[in-house]
Amino acid sequence: MMRSSKFTHSLLAAALAVCGMAASTGAMAADKVTVQLKWVPQAQFAGYYMAAAKGYYKAEGLDVTIKPGGPDISPVQVIAGNQADVVVNWMPDALAAREAGVPLVNIAQVFNRSGLMLTCKKSSGVATPKDLKGKTLGVWFGGNEYPFLNWMGKLGYKTDTDIKVLKQGFNVDPLLQNQAACISTMIYNEYWQVVDAGVKEKNLVTFFYEDQGVASLEDGLYVMEAKLKDPAFVARMGKFLKATLKGWNDAVKDPEGAAKAVVAADTSGSSSLKVQKRQMENVAKLITTAGTAKIGFLEPAAYERTVKVLMAGGSDPVIKKDPGKAGYSHAVWEAAQK
Repeated sequence: MMRSSKFTHSLLAAALAVCGMAASTGAMAADKVTVQLKWVPQAQFAGYYMAAAKGYYKAEGLDVTIKPGGPDISPVQVIAGNQADVVVNWMPDALAAREAGVPLVNIAQVFNRSGLMLTCKKSSGVATPKDLKGKTLGVWFGGNEYPFLNWMGKLGYKTDTDIKVLKQGFNVDPLLQNQAACISTMIYNEYWQVVDAGVKEKNLVTFFYEDQGVASLEDGLYVMEAKLKDPAFVARMGKFLKATLKGWNDAVKDPEGAAKAVVAADTSGSSSLKVQKRQMENVAKLITTAGTAKIGFLEPAAYERTVKVLMAGGSDPVIKKDPGKAGYSHAVWEAAQK
């Protein structure tokens, strides 16, 4: 009986070892993906947080790390330094980086409308674009200035003589303190900060870049060109995008749920449910393809319009050469449809 017991124990130990190896292999099976956001946790990125919170990434066999951005974080530098697999960025910054030697490629376009606008106080005397001449205008830099510069070029205004450009921080203080007649705002964020500060909407004038014909594509997903030559990478990104788009569809349908996911992910504790819900309701206006088979698909015509806007800056265009089809790929989007 003793020999039989030892034999049984040996079989049991071997079986446990095999189970342990299987468990270890299963744990290792989750493919790691790191995504770098353009800004701090907020509803602008609700789709990623929803996908994580609802287990969509896990269901695709992915272990996804969502890295928040900030004023001192450049998504281009992060991915160029191999610290992320994919980044959320605006197309002007991505194409400018590509021309400068960081070969980024758009693999999906989540926002198909621009939320960028110039917000002015009526009391500054600005009612139409021609009233901007001679005024101080707050502008975001770090890649966000390109649509503005293109607009000024289209209006025939020189930024060193016709208008004064105030390098705006990521706040609305210049407008509140009357340091600028107009400032850069997003429909889902800073515009509401102005209103929350006590300025009535009836006392504001807004100029949507979309309406001025200078809008460029904003939040899209970008990877390094060389990575797309690897079928395994394309397949992994396809799973990531599939889960992400499910997260975005949920976020658009359920702004409150999206807000809760964002607030839960914000370790700084600065996010409020009310503000994030309102932000998500406005972000939803920029994703007109939500709930359709086309969500996340970069329309070639929209890409070409953005390229034209970026090349139309007169003597100082954002990009000097049309990147053509090299600037985007539908391979990952197509993989996400499987």
